[in-house]
Amino acid sequence: MNSVVLVGRLTRDPDVRYNPNGMGIARFTVAVDRRIKREGQPEADFVSCVAFGKTAEFLEKYFTKGKLIGLSGSIQTGSYTNKDGQKVYTTDVVAENVEFVGSKSESGGNAGGRSYGNDRAAEAPSAGGDDFPPGFEALKDDDMPF
Repeated sequence: MNSVVLVGRLTRDPDVRYNPNGMGIARFTVAVDRRIKREGQPEADFVSCVAFGKTAEFLEKYFTKGKLIGLSGSIQTGSYTNKDGQKVYTTDVVAENVEFVGSKSESGGNAGGRSYGNDRAAEAPSAGGDDFPPGFEALKDDDMPF
């Protein structure tokens, strides 16, 4: 089974480009805190991610650098030959579902929407108030296991 679940912060705005058929392709990096922090070791992992189609468009519209994001998907590996003729190996998480994590104040008012992925219709963030949709609980940084 190839399944990944991540919660972290975007290190930059998603880079969304469109192929000739009009399908969005978003590339972004998520900084995920490590559970165990050892002296002299990095405290976070920086995970390369990619999303396609409506999920990419959702990311472009609602997510920016520093926003807390939750995502699920799968790991995809690949390779290509660079301009120097060397083979380069890649590993990306293909995000199939993305969702807001945190409070509205932390996410600049965008936490009202639940999630998007797998070609479901996007639920736009609510226009006002700090209420979340029924059944949706915001996680605070203090609640995170890392």
